[in-house]
Amino acid sequence: MAAYARLTPVIVVTGFLGSGKTTLLNHMLRHPSLADAAVLVNEFGAVGLDHFLVEAMDENTVLLESGCLCCTIRGDLKDSIIDLNSRRARGEIPPYRRLIVETTGLADPAPILFTLSADTVLKHHYRLGTVITTVDGVNGLGQLDRHPESVKQATVADRIVLTKSDIAEAETLARLDARLTRLNRTAERTTAVNGEVDVRRLLRADVYDARTKGAEVRRWLAAEADKAAGDDDHDHEPSHVHDVSRHDENIHSFTLSFEGALDWTAFGIWLTMLLHTHGERVLRVKGILNVAGADAPVIVNGVQHVVHPPIHLAAWPGDDRRSHIVFIVDGLDREAIETSLAAFSRIADAAA
Repeated sequence: MAAYARLTPVIVVTGFLGSGKTTLLNHMLRHPSLADAAVLVNEFGAVGLDHFLVEAMDENTVLLESGCLCCTIRGDLKDSIIDLNSRRARGEIPPYRRLIVETTGLADPAPILFTLSADTVLKHHYRLGTVITTVDGVNGLGQLDRHPESVKQATVADRIVLTKSDIAEAETLARLDARLTRLNRTAERTTAVNGEVDVRRLLRADVYDARTKGAEVRRWLAAEADKAAGDDDHDHEPSHVHDVSRHDENIHSFTLSFEGALDWTAFGIWLTMLLHTHGERVLRVKGILNVAGADAPVIVNGVQHVVHPPIHLAAWPGDDRRSHIVFIVDGLDREAIETSLAAFSRIADAAA
């Protein structure tokens, strides 16, 4: 193995859907200490949008194929890291001293951490550095109650970043803080304001050590080692076969795409009403929109009952000018959502 000091540390940024990972990542990437970092972005859904929001998009930023990172970890992620490493060695991309992996909000972190620390190929070039978990100050308590992935994400963290504190109630934040203390007493917690935190503090002691974690984390990692051994014994079996049942079968993703420009007012009213009525079951909605009267696209996103301010991109990222809206829902029917949006669009067209 290469000398430990020469291994590239991997920073894992995880957290449940809509908890502010990309906002935090953008703030981190503006810090001088991460000027030479490479970034891997993963998304759950048929159309990738989050990578448009990573401000430091360049040849060192890679979008993994859409899907659940925990299910493809022994394939897509490993292959992407190896390919990035080969391109660095050949001088095809600028050298990088840190690698940041932003996971999908539905990722189970255990197979991610096990693979990054134990894969025989990766550990010759990389070491697991810091695990940073974002927790939603508004929706975090409910997510911890309903979604085991969010519990694991908080439990494995070295640093927990509490987000949306400016719009969360003080009592809710206090209860959430107490809950996180019970889950992970060793993680240092900090509060982000609009994604801004002390980056140096987040990255100090950049060495992940499973031995400092609780018994539950060690059990999860041991289970991943058993699965990896089983995969080695069944080379003909797809590497993700053990992981496909990790997510609740009611949680699914779909994308609505539209030709032509959307009426911004009608869409805003529709999205607000949708989240007001079905917010508990809309885990995430995000879209890139062709808005009537605008030359560049608008990015919208919402989490449960919260609609975040839109983000205006400087230009379209490609030739596709259609609107794409990605939904990650728990038990909601695609047809009902599509029908309601079409109805609002017809009303807007008639009023124009």
